[in-house]
Amino acid sequence: MVNPPHEAMHQIFRHDVHLFSRLKDVLGLPLPTTVEAVVLPNDLTETRPVERRVDTLLRLDSVKEGSLLLAIEAQGKKDRAKPASWAYYVSYLWTKYGLPTALLVVCQDRATAEWAARPVASGPAYMPTLSIRPMVVGPHNMPVITDPAKAGEDLALTALSAITHAGDPDIGGILKALSTALRDVPENVADPIIEFTAQGLSKRPAQDIWRTLVAVDLSFYKSYLSEELREEGRAEGKAEGKAEGKAEGRAQASAAAILIVLEQRGLAVSDAVRARVTGCDDPELLHAWLTRAVTAASAEDIFAGE
Repeated sequence: MVNPPHEAMHQIFRHDVHLFSRLKDVLGLPLPTTVEAVVLPNDLTETRPVERRVDTLLRLDSVKEGSLLLAIEAQGKKDRAKPASWAYYVSYLWTKYGLPTALLVVCQDRATAEWAARPVASGPAYMPTLSIRPMVVGPHNMPVITDPAKAGEDLALTALSAITHAGDPDIGGILKALSTALRDVPENVADPIIEFTAQGLSKRPAQDIWRTLVAVDLSFYKSYLSEELREEGRAEGKAEGKAEGKAEGRAQASAAAILIVLEQRGLAVSDAVRARVTGCDDPELLHAWLTRAVTAASAEDIFAGE
């Protein structure tokens, strides 16, 4: 069954078809600068009843090197049958289009990435015949982007960084850099990045951090994720019935968000910290604590400098 992280890991290359060309340093390859990129049909099914479907297929065109095909696969775990499928994809596409064909596999954990990067041959060692050796992007080689300025220079690359580092301790810093950078871009640019990131973090603790950052840092966007979060806050405020009750409801929601972020990051939250957070009704102070909660080394550090 296809899941949200699987979709985000390859569809972000459809959203930004030039993203692959910007992975030169990650892959250590002299990739050509793409002049044009085209999303091609990903259905590789033959006339006989055997379905073969690559996740995403692009044709990349450059002035000097001509055109090449790039098959992109999102891989969530080790699968002994996959190398044979990948070999089929590459040979079929090479035959069908008559173009050089490359394979990129995107992973979210190091063990799967190391497994996917191993060369696999169809024949015995002394007669390999057909070999498959994918390029692999994952937490082992994707940059950890925690500088908002750097994040703003390449939003899609930063989103991919967040997706591939979804389970890493540094994920809070990446997400904070991305949410900060997204404040300064048009809504139609920010919305797809917000959603791809949410998809890629699905069912991981980091998703709660991202949900909170979207609600606080990107409150003027109307993506489904930010709307969902704001609706939760409005429901709490309506329950109070008055302006004072709404303000109190928002403060309670912010305090709960701070505690969720700290707990999801595995930090111990003492009774004193919990009482101080839940007892605060200053929205600016709560926002400052929430911002620090994303990267703080301990729960007490959110109060640093006060």
